Amino acid sequence: MASPHGGRLREASRRYGIALDQWLDLSTGVNPVAWPVPPLPLSCWQRLPEEDDGLEIAAAQYYGSEMLLPVAGSQAALQALPWLRPHGAVGVVGPSYAEHAAAWLRAGHHVEDVEPGTIDSLLPALDALVLVNPNNPTGERYPIGQLLAWHRQLAARGGWLVVDEAFIDATPAESLVTHAGMRGLIVLRSLGKFFGLAGARVGFVFADAALRGRLAHLLGPWAVSGPARAVAMLALGDHTWQATQRQRLPQQAEALRALLARHGLPPTGCNALFQWVRTEHAAEIAHTLAHQGVLVRRFDYPESLRFGLPPDAAGLARLDLALGRAVAVLSLA
Repeated sequence: MASPHGGRLREASRRYGIALDQWLDLSTGVNPVAWPVPPLPLSCWQRLPEEDDGLEIAAAQYYGSEMLLPVAGSQAALQALPWLRPHGAVGVVGPSYAEHAAAWLRAGHHVEDVEPGTIDSLLPALDALVLVNPNNPTGERYPIGQLLAWHRQLAARGGWLVVDEAFIDATPAESLVTHAGMRGLIVLRSLGKFFGLAGARVGFVFADAALRGRLAHLLGPWAVSGPARAVAMLALGDHTWQATQRQRLPQQAEALRALLARHGLPPTGCNALFQWVRTEHAAEIAHTLAHQGVLVRRFDYPESLRFGLPPDAAGLARLDLALGRAVAVLSLA
């Protein structure tokens, strides 16, 4: 992949000589209309976080399961989980979020890249299967029944199914969270994408009580800061805002898809928060867009681009103009 993550705006600013506030950042797949954070009470900054502040209750009501552990973003969990298993064979379904494979490799496991169509044939040889649903960046979705079938096969021999649901909040009925508590099933959720609160670093691990206890011990006390807990509790309880976003995001995603198609870049995969385009011209398009202050996420394998949602009509119009110039440059090359 071209870079470990999207959102490296300062790096792009230095490289292309464009001020930070002049960019249209479409590289992260984060909701550009973030939940509006209100002023926070001074106490949440002054006191150590406490587990009985109401966050776990708000999260259980939002997600539909009490089998949860708050963590400092799902990144913290995916880095720690590999250390809670003996070394074994781990299949990571890809192309996908690179941090999963990296975490299991660091912990000494044998990691095998798995394509979606080969999961059934490879599963008997795996001790754990890790996948993202919906997948990032391809948008691939896995039915609940299929996921549970894979879990049963793994759990029967002490294996794990780890499902990263960072992008599922727009379609919560597709989540496995309500099945949390079954041994060997681990579901990761995050406030970063749908709520647009990536900087808060708040996520949740759904798993059986024993595994949650081991993970909590490994991560240590106060894993989530007081201000982050306060913001998360309020955001999870704002059902009106959530309903509005679930109506708005698919409309915005469709507008982005149509724009890309008009420029000869029909998306190969999608999610409510991004569109994924496979193209052999990914590097050239990303570079030409960046020269115009538009940052997108480029992948080397397969050659592709991920476009997050523009924040508004003006952002969509700016992307339209920038893409027109990028495609014109390709036509002249």
